[in-house]
Amino acid sequence: MRVVIVGCGRVGSALAAQLVTEGHDVRLVDQQPKARRLLQPGFPGTFHVGNGFSRPVLEAAGIAHADAFVAVTSGDNSNIVSARTAKETYRVPVVLARIHDPRRADIYRDLGIPTISSVRWAVSRIHQMLLHRHLTTELSFGNGETLLVRSELPAYLTGRQLAEFEVDGEIRVVEVTRAGRSMLPAHGALVETGDLVTFAVAATALGRLRGFLDKELGT
Repeated sequence: MRVVIVGCGRVGSALAAQLVTEGHDVRLVDQQPKARRLLQPGFPGTFHVGNGFSRPVLEAAGIAHADAFVAVTSGDNSNIVSARTAKETYRVPVVLARIHDPRRADIYRDLGIPTISSVRWAVSRIHQMLLHRHLTTELSFGNGETLLVRSELPAYLTGRQLAEFEVDGEIRVVEVTRAGRSMLPAHGALVETGDLVTFAVAATALGRLRGFLDKELGT
């Protein structure tokens, strides 16, 4: 993925470091040149000085071809303006923004922009939303180490046992919504077409769950 991150503070720099280690193309934007110091030595991404709603700066960072945009500056106003620019002007497929004032969450929600808050949780949550966005998070525990996520199972899995998805210490099937009705699956329960399944999953195992579902989808 090509990801443009506006804000190279604690969240932006930590998220950038995590993404580049996974091989993603990361472009950072910050108004302060000294913010570059938070990046690891030899950081392979690019760093651009300027504000996150300046079109020349965003275009220099490659926003026209970005797969995702993340606004994590220290100012809510800056984040919402830059996020709107990415979403409405450049049509970036995935746009996320950090907020400091929870009362502003409704503004972002009305614009269709998911929001996150708090440093440690934000890094984990943004990473999850970027790379595992077909798994819908219902609830997180602690600092995001354990999650409840939901996913509609592909038709290819019809007839398989739900227990086959479980991995000891990493993934558990805890609920199934079938034809609009929720149930706790009995031992030996089989997948039916259209099942929406809730998993309890370790955050470190999200890639494993995604990989399994993607494999079944043939992608």
